[in-house]
Amino acid sequence: MTRKKKIPKRKGRTIKDLGRKILKILNKDSNKNYNYKQLASQLEISDSEGKNLVIKKLNEFLATKKIIETERGKYKINEDRKYYTGTLDTTSNGNAYFICDDFDEDIFVPSVNLGHGLHNDTVRAYVYKKRRSNKTEADVVEVIKRAKKEFVGVLQMSKNFGFVLPDSNKMYTDIFIPKSKINGAVNGDKVLIKITDWPENSKNPFGKILDILGKPGEHDTEIHSILLEYGLPYDFPPEIEEEAKKLPIQITEDDISIRRDFRNDLTFTIDPKDAKDFDDALSFTKLDNGNYEIGVHIADVSHYVQEGTDLDREAYERATSVYLVDRVVPMLPEILSNGVCSLRPNEEKLTFSAVFEINEKAQIMNQWFGRTITYSDKRFAYEEAQYIIDSESNEISEEVSLTGEKYSVDNNIVDAILTLDKLAKILRKQRMDEGAISFDKVEVKFDLDEKSNPVGVFFKESKDANKLIEEFMLLANRKVAEAIGFSKGKASNKTFIYRVHDEPDVEKLASLQNIVNKFGYKINTETKEKTSKSLNKLLSDVHGKGEANMVETLTIRSMSKAEYTTQNIGHYGLAFDYYSHFTSPIRRYPDVMTHRLLQHYLEGKKSPKVEIYEERCKHSSKREELASKAERDSIKYMQVKYMQDHKNQKFDGVVSGVTEWGVYVEIIANKCEGMIRIKDIKDDYYIFDESQYAIVGQATKNTIQLGDNVVVKVKHTDLERKHLDFELVLS
Repeated sequence: MTRKKKIPKRKGRTIKDLGRKILKILNKDSNKNYNYKQLASQLEISDSEGKNLVIKKLNEFLATKKIIETERGKYKINEDRKYYTGTLDTTSNGNAYFICDDFDEDIFVPSVNLGHGLHNDTVRAYVYKKRRSNKTEADVVEVIKRAKKEFVGVLQMSKNFGFVLPDSNKMYTDIFIPKSKINGAVNGDKVLIKITDWPENSKNPFGKILDILGKPGEHDTEIHSILLEYGLPYDFPPEIEEEAKKLPIQITEDDISIRRDFRNDLTFTIDPKDAKDFDDALSFTKLDNGNYEIGVHIADVSHYVQEGTDLDREAYERATSVYLVDRVVPMLPEILSNGVCSLRPNEEKLTFSAVFEINEKAQIMNQWFGRTITYSDKRFAYEEAQYIIDSESNEISEEVSLTGEKYSVDNNIVDAILTLDKLAKILRKQRMDEGAISFDKVEVKFDLDEKSNPVGVFFKESKDANKLIEEFMLLANRKVAEAIGFSKGKASNKTFIYRVHDEPDVEKLASLQNIVNKFGYKINTETKEKTSKSLNKLLSDVHGKGEANMVETLTIRSMSKAEYTTQNIGHYGLAFDYYSHFTSPIRRYPDVMTHRLLQHYLEGKKSPKVEIYEERCKHSSKREELASKAERDSIKYMQVKYMQDHKNQKFDGVVSGVTEWGVYVEIIANKCEGMIRIKDIKDDYYIFDESQYAIVGQATKNTIQLGDNVVVKVKHTDLERKHLDFELVLS
């Protein structure tokens, strides 16, 4: 008997992403009812088989309560059932997390559920529990707003089209570029692209090339790529430069007549030795009553940058200067930032000042705020001011040579610096006693050659000269905020720009406690006061030790983010009830707004609308965050570039992070961080133990955990991805 041949069943028609497309239509107008014919029409489905698929999918959605039937055969989205608006946080493996205020935890979004959502996009998502695992997941049904449309990447060309491979590991898909949108780029170019469309049935978004940045690996190409990845410009439009050049810079008698004159007061600046823009200066006068008059004089940027001008709009859009390893991208054109507004020595300058009468106990006896004219007698580098402080005497040599340039030092200036240092130390102690957190984190700096290649690494620590300036800037910022925000013993309702810092998140502090326990440290979180005191003790105890940078970084991450707002909640990290940013208008737009508002109130005018300034605060906070990310990326880039010349060299390191795919190690000598991939550790098969912050060998039970000392060699450097791969040196 012959065996009957099995005839395969004919597969019916399928429509890709049909359910998602139906939900998108229903979500667009959640109040509107649709029948299956209307939905089919919008989806351009005209055949009966396709319409039956629509009916089938609608019945599935009814059963799961994603939609409701408002009347026979008519449907709408079920807004009471599991639909939420939030943002996406994508991961390097192509999945994401849905972040929404309605949930205590972020919700996992598998890659198949992303629905064309990208990192930081605002989306509408369906939240559900998986039947078998009972785990909560989200399914993106609509992209409400794109966070960004421009990306940096490398072009790979085929005959009639190209794909751009994005630099960012947050971008999980390549971008398709039609040949007509290549814009002169060739295979291998690093380019800036803009997403123009993302068809429903396409795996990849479509885009066009806006700019050709150069070849990958070239220094300027990579630096410009870092800036553009975060939407930060690297030059000024010609019309903005022209507007800046046309500004009247001559100080007139009318300008002087409305200002308090400090030109005869002893005045000086203290800044980094390579600084070009000097926001702030200090004046110092001994009064007949034994007190001191100390002026904190700030460049009067608002005099030159008038509200509503193109120059002002450009400054607002930038919101901040960006400090990369090898350059500064200023908020204002150089003619202003390094010239007209910079408080350079031996030049008269228009300033906005906070002037204090202070006694020997650093108590404020009187204060005054207003527009001034000043003349800086001397420019000091921090190192030179530190030399004077370390000498502890006003019988100092008349010449100090620390930066290759000789400075004659007047004994009056020596006396001023020593007195200011004593007062600053009292002010600092008062802050610490009141619960301020002392973050004196070591900064990584690079010695660069003439081509901006890193030839050395050094660490910069804050010394007394830095802290002197810091304390008087903090004093001015605090007192300006108090003057506007606090009146007649209670909070005022005047619109103002505050720099606020919320209390630490309890869960993050608990996580920090678990980690530092492994090093023998403790945190007491019983009260706000005990928390700040124990954090200061932790930072003090860990200072100078191998795990210091890691613990300091983790402590900073446990803190809330400081931000700008019109709604004052105080500044936890500084232990101030009122705090603003007044002292750096050359490089921060919120300081410009603070100057304008302060002058507005000094003139007795009414409070402006808070909504306008709150929106500006949000914008400034966002731009500050982007600039900070770019600055960190430039450091990572230089670290990778520096380590390229140190392959096969052994380094002592500390395990600074542990993940399921590998461990991060920070080299003690230069703070460069790289990864040892688990698959590259050959002495055993290791798995991740989240509870121990460790990986554990299955045969040997060897453990590599957070804080362990290890020896590594550089295995691979990737400049474009700004990534280091290390090899574990086994003893």
